[in-house]
Amino acid sequence: MKRHQNSHNPAGRVQAQMWLTMLLLAVVGWLLLDDATTWFEDVHYEHAESRPVVARGELASDETTTIELFQIVGPSVVYITGMTVQQDCFYCRALEIPQGTGTGFVWDENGYIVTNYHVIADTDTTQVSLADRSTWKARLVGADPDKDIAVLKIDAPRDLLPPIPMGTSQGLRVGQKVFAIGNPFGFDQTLTTGIISGLGREITGATNRPIHGVIQTDAAINPGNSGGPLLDSSGRVIGINAAILSPSGAYAGIGFAVPIDVVNVIVPRLIRGEGPDKPQLGVLLAEDYLVRRLGREGALVLTVTPGSPADKAGLLTTRRGDDDEILLGDLIVAIDGEPVAGTSDFFRIIDSRKKGDTVTMTIVRQDKKMDVKVVLSSGS
Repeated sequence: MKRHQNSHNPAGRVQAQMWLTMLLLAVVGWLLLDDATTWFEDVHYEHAESRPVVARGELASDETTTIELFQIVGPSVVYITGMTVQQDCFYCRALEIPQGTGTGFVWDENGYIVTNYHVIADTDTTQVSLADRSTWKARLVGADPDKDIAVLKIDAPRDLLPPIPMGTSQGLRVGQKVFAIGNPFGFDQTLTTGIISGLGREITGATNRPIHGVIQTDAAINPGNSGGPLLDSSGRVIGINAAILSPSGAYAGIGFAVPIDVVNVIVPRLIRGEGPDKPQLGVLLAEDYLVRRLGREGALVLTVTPGSPADKAGLLTTRRGDDDEILLGDLIVAIDGEPVAGTSDFFRIIDSRKKGDTVTMTIVRQDKKMDVKVVLSSGS
């Protein structure tokens, strides 16, 4: 017996359902659009006008003080651009390429500019932009890399060079208000405020030599602020903003400034062409982690400069023996009775002495402890 074919068409049924769905969606969309149009018509108001401005009144006294401080000190702060010279082989000419930016401030009307050494350390030439946006080529006068201080010279007119008001880093107190003016991330003449959050800190300078007595502040200091002034509430410079403590390299709430009393001693010597006058021993010390690996504590002498105070005192260097065995040099464990646990202690004590002072160094030589007298000099 022959079966009758199913008269229902599955494909046609699906197509009919699709058309029905589209029709329902169109109706719903039309209803929503009609409601939305009605909603917009309900909220529009053709007579709307700008709100009247409420009178502000007088600025607060601390705001006025901050504004006046910036207006007075701002012209003394400069924008520093370091340039490197690269050879353009196609045109056979030398090109000056911007290397980085930083901040500085006017030391006096003769055109001397003070900044951090690390701002200009890796540059071939330097440009200084003043508050009136004029730009001048700068010459390096001198630097003290150990203290991260450098002095530049520009030939700008005296009326464009207002010296920054000089303060002191003596008598500072944690909690007092401070201000920083600089050029973070290339934005010139930027003012940030904060407080002194710590005193007597220690940071590592450009030569890995510690800088002692550093001012800690929570005023925002970012890349480009280096070399700029840290000011007290009277607008006097009390330090040079030198470093930040941040894993990312950006502001993280802790910044450091080299005390201005240190700067005020070093800068005049650099301007006179005398160089930094500080006592020297004439040794190269091993890194602290290497000494710790040896299970020792102290400042290990690697090399001694010929003719230096250390050489005259007979300090021994680290060297190789006849069988190629490494023989350790003298390990300095105390100076004038003050313990030396590492290079930081060593430099802290030496920097507190003067040229010509005689110091007694307690050393360990071949596991024997002895005292050696050394006369410090300003030589290498």
